[in-house]
Amino acid sequence: MKFSDITGHNDIITALKSSIDSGKLPHALLFSGLSGIGKFRTARALAQYLHCKNRKNGDSCGVCPSCIQHQKHNNPDLHFVYPILKKEGAVISKDFIAQWRDFIDENSYMPPEKWNEFLKAGNSQPSIYVDESEEIINRASLSSYRENLKIFIIWQPEKMRMEAANKLLKIIEEPFEDTLFILVSNNESGILPTILSRTQRFNFHPLSPAEIERMLREKGVDDETAADAARIAGGSLEKAEAIACHPDELNDFSGLFKDVMRNAYALKAKRLKELSEEIASFGREKIIRFLNYCARLVRENFIYNFGISSLNEMTKDEASFSEKFAPFIHAGNVEKIETEISRAASDIERNANSKIVLFDLFLLLSRFVRMAITNEFPQQNKI
Repeated sequence: MKFSDITGHNDIITALKSSIDSGKLPHALLFSGLSGIGKFRTARALAQYLHCKNRKNGDSCGVCPSCIQHQKHNNPDLHFVYPILKKEGAVISKDFIAQWRDFIDENSYMPPEKWNEFLKAGNSQPSIYVDESEEIINRASLSSYRENLKIFIIWQPEKMRMEAANKLLKIIEEPFEDTLFILVSNNESGILPTILSRTQRFNFHPLSPAEIERMLREKGVDDETAADAARIAGGSLEKAEAIACHPDELNDFSGLFKDVMRNAYALKAKRLKELSEEIASFGREKIIRFLNYCARLVRENFIYNFGISSLNEMTKDEASFSEKFAPFIHAGNVEKIETEISRAASDIERNANSKIVLFDLFLLLSRFVRMAITNEFPQQNKI
């Protein structure tokens, strides 16, 4: 991975290269921000740049032995740390190195739910265990193999168990001179505060729709699909690529959302029960993605009532449905609906019975979408 392969984040890349050129790169960095915006790609590009033997024009060369090893994920002085499941004797990241290499080859923007699928996690939550911290300390204490710097890229440090975080803290507080830690986090609030305080933080901002649309077009996505995907991706190129290149899930979620809302309004409990059972069969990660989709559509339909199209982030199909549905999402019920969807997602994440949780949610939606429409908006803005 080279810096030239990164979309956006030019200010961060410039700052990193300036620190390297001045010899003032800190021993521990934190890359934080939303999932799918290029943090991990930047960490990989930085590691390759640091190990490259023939840097050119502010970037790694891509062809020296070190660069080639980076591209094959087997440079002996680059160590990846990531959440795993303890099963069949596996206790540290390298026990899953084959799955990991396949994962980052296929998913360079690192969607966590895809890693869970590679691990076949089911309802289990991958973590970084204390054995991992002990392994990091052991590796860091050894001399580097061929480079002048050992680099540890820790993906999702918020997944560290407390005992693992406390043990890692010791080496971050008193690091070896030839060791660099790059923490890549989707949720920095979950990281031990004492670790946070010992890192230099780089906050990655969501990509602009224009940047995302340009990249999708370069990948051969047609103009209309690229524009739709960029508009609703929330600044995540990973999400935009998933929408543009694999639209089946988005289409399925759209159809299910319409089905749920129509039957909720019609008070068809039998059909709602059938839908709850159908969606429950998806498995936890996909159920949560569906509920997140519902929350987005509820929010977008509320905004739709303002009558300012530039505020909305919807596909043409979603906007078409909103022409009639949006008035039923208003100031009197929008917070109630969003709260219940969020509660359902939280319950399912904690392994509650998905069928029961979803059916209860759909019955509550029946009450909420039938609430009297408020006069919060001027009549001309009503659809």
